Amino acid sequence: MKNILLILLTAFSVNLMAQMPKSNLPKPGLVSGKVIDQATKEPLPYVNIIIKDTANKILTGGITNDNGTFSIKNIPEGNNLVEIQFIGYKTVTKPIAINNKRRRVNLGTIALTEDSTTLDEVEVRAETSTVTQKVDRKVINVGKDLTSAGATASELLNNVQSVSVDSQSGNISLRGNENVRVLVDGRPTNIPASQLLKQIPSTSIKSVELITNPSAKYNPEGMSGIINIVLNKNANMGFNGSINTGVEAGHFVRYNAGTNMNYKTGNVNFFGNYGYRGGERYNFGFVNSESNYQDFIFTNDNQSHLLKLGADIYLDDKNTLSFYTTQNWFDSDASGRSLIFDENDVLTNNAPNSQTSDSHNQTYNVNYKRDFKKKGHNIEFEATYSINKSPQFLRNNDLLNTTNGTLNYFNDINNERNNTLINIDYTNPISKNGKLELGFEYRVDGTENTNITNQQRVDITTNPISFVDLGNSDFTYDRDIYSGYVNYAHKLGKVNMQLGARLEQFEIEGVFNGLDESGQLRSEKVTDEIFTVYPSAFFTYNPNDKDQFQLSYSKRVDRPSIQQVNPIREWSTPLITSVGEETLRPQFTNSIEFNYTRKVKGGSITLGSFYRNITDVINRVTTLDKDNVNPEAQLLTFRNFDDTDSYGLELSANYRIAKWWRANASMDFYSQKQFGTTELDNPNAERLEVQNEVFNARISNSFTVNKRLRLQLFAMYRGPRKDIQWDVDAMKMVNVGANYSVFKGKGNITFRVNDIFNTMRFKFNSDNLFPQNGRFKWESRTTFLGFNYRFGGGKNKAKQRRRRDNNEKQGGGGFF
Repeated sequence: MKNILLILLTAFSVNLMAQMPKSNLPKPGLVSGKVIDQATKEPLPYVNIIIKDTANKILTGGITNDNGTFSIKNIPEGNNLVEIQFIGYKTVTKPIAINNKRRRVNLGTIALTEDSTTLDEVEVRAETSTVTQKVDRKVINVGKDLTSAGATASELLNNVQSVSVDSQSGNISLRGNENVRVLVDGRPTNIPASQLLKQIPSTSIKSVELITNPSAKYNPEGMSGIINIVLNKNANMGFNGSINTGVEAGHFVRYNAGTNMNYKTGNVNFFGNYGYRGGERYNFGFVNSESNYQDFIFTNDNQSHLLKLGADIYLDDKNTLSFYTTQNWFDSDASGRSLIFDENDVLTNNAPNSQTSDSHNQTYNVNYKRDFKKKGHNIEFEATYSINKSPQFLRNNDLLNTTNGTLNYFNDINNERNNTLINIDYTNPISKNGKLELGFEYRVDGTENTNITNQQRVDITTNPISFVDLGNSDFTYDRDIYSGYVNYAHKLGKVNMQLGARLEQFEIEGVFNGLDESGQLRSEKVTDEIFTVYPSAFFTYNPNDKDQFQLSYSKRVDRPSIQQVNPIREWSTPLITSVGEETLRPQFTNSIEFNYTRKVKGGSITLGSFYRNITDVINRVTTLDKDNVNPEAQLLTFRNFDDTDSYGLELSANYRIAKWWRANASMDFYSQKQFGTTELDNPNAERLEVQNEVFNARISNSFTVNKRLRLQLFAMYRGPRKDIQWDVDAMKMVNVGANYSVFKGKGNITFRVNDIFNTMRFKFNSDNLFPQNGRFKWESRTTFLGFNYRFGGGKNKAKQRRRRDNNEKQGGGGFF
């Protein structure tokens, strides 16, 4: 199988080179040989063979086969160098000369000796996740963290500082705010973040970038900033790869598997990764009030597949062409039931429900970069197209009220989203200490949704009350965004500064069709055009090698989502109905941040603070539903409120306590006032205000017992929080894990137990509308056993063997 793959990849590369102009093709020359281990005399497969000229420019290359032999063709005439590279071994360099008299060179048998220094250096770096504080972001390089092994992106992000993921809804928040923009490889996706994070296996993730105060170079959406998930991709010479697999057990058993592969030969790099995760999940809970008790059970059987394939083509030293596609399949078969008892403990509702969905998200990207003669002077063109199709079929029944059309119905939903994004970015170091950045972006988002249903609603205007059809509904929602930005960065001694602005024209058009309260067809059209300037400013002061001070400002926006502006009622449960508000205005945020980073012996410490001023705040509103006969029926919607402020403090540390003990720790505190009301139609109704203050802390400890065994201990505390309706209790969790190295360091066996004390749960109380309380619990205590094996170019990626390691869109910051 490996030979077939190598043949196919090599054939593609040769075919690509054959299509280049004949004048660019090298004159034929050939070098061959065999590579063995000096100590064992065994042949070494997948050794990188690199051909360079005397100026150290890479001309071509290849790898050894299973027998340790190699044969590389198309070597140009002249004096060249052959480098034999293999991770964990010392590099060997051999000079060769290709001329008319000597076209074929046989280097014979080449013996490589181990280089333990290189192994030790890289092995420590790759064991655990590390946090790097860059000018405009924090980068969490995902290592082999034992408590995240076999998890999803959603579970992995719960271990990341400043980030919280709601285990019930899947909603993600950054610094206590859910208005966060989630990107994958620097690009937006068509999948809601709450769904997306459950579909990406943690083994497919290379790093997570937290951009809490983005510059003008970035799209301004997301009040609390940007979370960019960078997927794995290698760019090493030769053939490299890894395989991950595991099984997780809680109430149910789940499975995961994945692989990352890379093949680089000459000026072409092919890369790909695949991740699978499948199995059932269990969730249960209750909601209790004075007049009823609701008991819930939910089961989800999910299957997710994530595939990324692409190639980098180094046309020459100045031109690079890259392309990739990401394919994401997600199938879900969910079922559950709701039991409702009245105040006399009499069962009034026995409501089973089911939901099936079949989602396929496709992303296609092409990138071309041209480097000019001056260092740092370049222009980059990028185009991305993505489409998501996610049909759903939902069925709700009530076994005790079989003729009630509000409780017995189906929803056949077809949802399709598409996105086109075109970027042009230009960078020019116009002076020794100055740099200019210019860019343009065109973005189109389109959504089409249809909902076929036989659901009914209660008409309380008739006597006796009657049931009328809720009716089918559909909507289209299109957004066109035209924007351009300019950044200028300058270095003044020990101070780096960047000033920028983004100009944006935002246009939307939405059409919502459904039945109104009288049963007549209702069509609502939502349009808006907004022109906005988003300024940004960054200042960095480095008084010495150990201290760094950062001050930044940016303006951002949160635009209402489709669900927030859709005026068609969505009946969620017998007691909860949700409806959007088409007149919602965007909320704008002015954000100021200050960060101080101190490098200490064995690590670093970062202290940060932020302040935000938010205009036209969008908040959820919960009121009694006057159109429902049940006195405790609730209506969920949204409204704009007055301006508000929020602020927070963060402290994080990455420190090697001892040679065998490394710790990553973080603490954060956030505060923000929220607004609401209990009577939508009453302008004199009391306005509710809640000051939400949250404290969070987490620590990850990694212990090296010996060269083969490593242990990890992770603890997390998420403090109590408040919103307009709920007072939510604190959450806490302790995870433990172990990693054992096998197969001479090429393989690892991982074992972990998450939430060993089974303390994670969502518990709440409320006095808003009427007194009620509840609790929901999920499979937080789980056991995982996994195996990882690396093959090809060795078990690590040494620094000196790296080339262009990513094609992700690089961040603005714009500093030197």
